[in-house]
Amino acid sequence: MSIRARIVRAIVATVMRKFDAETADISLLRRLEKVVSRFAITAFGVRVLADEIGGLHAEWLTPKKRIDGKLLLYMHGGGYVVGGCDMHRQMVSHIARAGKIQALLPEYRLAPEHKFPAAIEDCLTIYKSLLQSGIKSADIIFAGDSAGGGLVMATLLALRDTHEPMPAAAVLLSPFLDVTGSGKSMQTRAEYDPIFNAKDVGLIADFYCEPHQVLFPQVSPVFADVEGLPAMLIQVGNDEILLSDAERITEQCVAAGIDVSLEVWPEMWHVFQIFVGKMPESGRAIEKIGSFIQSRFA
Repeated sequence: MSIRARIVRAIVATVMRKFDAETADISLLRRLEKVVSRFAITAFGVRVLADEIGGLHAEWLTPKKRIDGKLLLYMHGGGYVVGGCDMHRQMVSHIARAGKIQALLPEYRLAPEHKFPAAIEDCLTIYKSLLQSGIKSADIIFAGDSAGGGLVMATLLALRDTHEPMPAAAVLLSPFLDVTGSGKSMQTRAEYDPIFNAKDVGLIADFYCEPHQVLFPQVSPVFADVEGLPAMLIQVGNDEILLSDAERITEQCVAAGIDVSLEVWPEMWHVFQIFVGKMPESGRAIEKIGSFIQSRFA
């Protein structure tokens, strides 16, 4: 681990030790993320343009050097309750530049005000709007981190089940794919994870869905039949309690004959890529994402 990564990890761990998810004020968290995001810097050479699609706020992130006609549709993370353009603009802009691809970063409806399946419905609305605008499904790649990774999988499952055209590929960063928290890493990585603990997963589940829905495939995609889904790149930190989510979905994809690549990054934590510009591991991970994106359109 680089020295800068050790410093970032220490700061993250210190902040998260003071955070109690059970008593957290969600509205305050949403305001705080807007304040923190003011210090985020968009990647050089990437133009940002705000838009509204299907009644949802979104941003187009367009690098100067890009593959014409190709698009990255990015679903942000945040445990389904926070997150948006402000918090994710910096990371997605770097991914767009590395992949030489225009990115669309929409803001879907958040829980607990809007529970399952509202966020999935919004992702489907955005995707179908893109298709209706003339963009081909084969020219689109889905990507998402944490809960956004769960939304990527849920959206793919919904498209497959309704026989809609699939995107070319998907990228999942520390995907949150099991709101029941049944993965082994919930215990084996508990002492190493600087961000999450098992009780947080249960709280997120309570915010996002009803108790009887936790095993629904579109809520916890690790319990889904993944047959027919597109190629995937999955990145996950070795020190996060969600490691098993990535490992299990990879095993299922391999069994289904899907072209999937799993990268487990040593000593890294949940969505470490978001610290791009602050530590070299994040930059290297994003470069690998960029290479994957370009390879799908080679």
